Amino acid sequence: MNGFIFITVIFILGLLARSSSLTLAAGLLLLIKVLGIRSLLPLLEERGVELGLLFLMIAVLVPLALERVGGREILLTFSSLPGILAIAGGIIATRLNGMGLNLLESRPQVILGLVIGSIIGIVFFKGIPVGPLMAGGVAAFFLYVIELFAR
Repeated sequence: MNGFIFITVIFILGLLARSSSLTLAAGLLLLIKVLGIRSLLPLLEERGVELGLLFLMIAVLVPLALERVGGREILLTFSSLPGILAIAGGIIATRLNGMGLNLLESRPQVILGLVIGSIIGIVFFKGIPVGPLMAGGVAAFFLYVIELFAR
């Protein structure tokens, strides 16, 4: 029952923050719980991130498929400061995401903190929820730095 109450609170916060993705996610989970389709929850837990990343990657690649990005723009990626920084950003983000996945696997209790932090970021800082892996990666990086200086 606590999960239902917490998801309801997240749903209300999503409405108040006008965050359609947060509201929709919480609303779908509430609907699944109310309809008693509990067998869907482990599948969403196991494959939901993969599906989300798949659709995110498709959305990012659509400009290529629509041929809005040409050879000149692709070359600028490798020869301009913004392009090189974008490549570096991609490398750092994927490393942080890997650290986030390791953190979530080794310390699953941090998930609640990541969700609360994401909600605060959405509601008060106009953030966009891109997923627990990046939030976990940032948290894992903070833990790494703290452990490094604690030695």
